[in-house]
Amino acid sequence: MKLIRLLASSLLAISAASAIAQDISFGIIATDSASAQREKWEPFFRDMEKKTGLKIQSFYAPDYAGVIEAMRFNKIQVAWYGNKAAMEAVDRANGEVFAQLMYADGTYGYNALLITHKDSPYKTLDDVIANSKAINFGIGDPNSTSGFLVPSYYIFAQRKVDPRSAFKTIRNASHGANIQATLAKQLDVATNNTEDMGKLESSKPELFNQLRIVWKSPLIPSDPFVWRKDLDSSTKTKIKNFVLNYAKNDADEKAVLKNIYNYGGFRESNNDQLIPIRQLELFRDRTKIENDDKIAVAEKTKLLAEIDQKLATLKK
Repeated sequence: MKLIRLLASSLLAISAASAIAQDISFGIIATDSASAQREKWEPFFRDMEKKTGLKIQSFYAPDYAGVIEAMRFNKIQVAWYGNKAAMEAVDRANGEVFAQLMYADGTYGYNALLITHKDSPYKTLDDVIANSKAINFGIGDPNSTSGFLVPSYYIFAQRKVDPRSAFKTIRNASHGANIQATLAKQLDVATNNTEDMGKLESSKPELFNQLRIVWKSPLIPSDPFVWRKDLDSSTKTKIKNFVLNYAKNDADEKAVLKNIYNYGGFRESNNDQLIPIRQLELFRDRTKIENDDKIAVAEKTKLLAEIDQKLATLKK
């Protein structure tokens, strides 16, 4: 009898431990207030519980760092991040990208663009580079990813071209201002992106048709889902199966995702989706170092060489 009680007690302990192992904390970055995020995401988590049998606890930190640190200390096991935050989680919180959000229109990101007027003689990026001294160029705000950072890296840095001296004139402006100036032929070429050009095509197709796209950047990826690498394999399988199949056919599930951020589903992903963002981060760091006159020449040369090596490694 005593043996039976001991066995029963052991089984209960194992069962309890299994139940604890099935509790998953899911972190949500602070792109909005916690109450607003909770309203958006809780229906998704309740569906996850129903479909996986896991108990999902949501975690809403007041800032991005809070979610990263929570994953670092295993307070959360899964999280929705932006790509920059996902890089931090992968690099120092034992994180791993496993899925990527899809927008409702079926895309997985957006692109930076170079645009000209349809009457322009410049039809390709090579035309723009070859004739830069004759071109009045419009670039984005220095804090703009698609208007400034992306073209600065993918067009100019990779060709070792300094846009400040390459063009006849160069000026910084918003996407909207660059569109208007290109339409008015005040600019020969300007940066833009697929989101703003898409809005123009929908609202004023007659103006959109007066413009030509001469270059499109690699995709700036949509947001990833990240889990801790040490999450047990059976739980990973349950989560991934749920996520990848969510909102494929169910109208209610589609409505849940659309209410979050106009999302439409997911696809499988991995840490490689962060490579374009890593390149941009390194280029940003390189630019800061290159333009910092307070750094000694020898030290600057060393730091720049280290960044160039990292960039070369990412291209392989």
